Amino acid sequence: MASQEIEQLASALARLPGLGPRSARRAVLWLVKRRDSALPGLLEALEAVRGRLVECGTCGNVDTQSPCGICADPRRDQRSLCVVEDVADLWALDRARLYAGRYHVLGGKLSALDGVRPEDLNIASLLGRVEAGGIDEVVLAMNATLEGQTTSHYLAERLEGFPVRITQLAHGLPVGGELDYLDEGTLAQALRARRPVG
Repeated sequence: MASQEIEQLASALARLPGLGPRSARRAVLWLVKRRDSALPGLLEALEAVRGRLVECGTCGNVDTQSPCGICADPRRDQRSLCVVEDVADLWALDRARLYAGRYHVLGGKLSALDGVRPEDLNIASLLGRVEAGGIDEVVLAMNATLEGQTTSHYLAERLEGFPVRITQLAHGLPVGGELDYLDEGTLAQALRARRPVG
């Protein structure tokens, strides 16, 4: 048995997404073995962001400043706005470095089962950004779930009256995906989105 402090550290790490109790214990052991080299850097990084994290007042991203680094970047295409469900989606898209526009985080997706209504999401601020002008395209980058598609459809209806092009991410077969490993929803979407060869 480890000391109470080590158990508390393992318990705290186990609450992080993707880490269960066993993974948390392995992380604690790794930190203990490297306490002179890895632990100070980790503590310093945690302390540096602890009191400085804020939600961007423009897009909803999480950063240490508002507006966030993405919104404040003058090299970004201000005419294109990519709407995502959550900050994790924004970070995933931006990490790929394939989209050079700005973002808008909804803070979730519409879900009748979970009681999430349009007024529970950052839809009013999205409409305000589009209404202010200067945006030519709104990319709906919702997850390929029933709730994500419902949210996309709702947003497309709300944006219909604005002079913007509304697009959405393509869905279907992933690169390297094998048909026998894909779920029926992905296969159905891939068949519906089929296009001519050549």
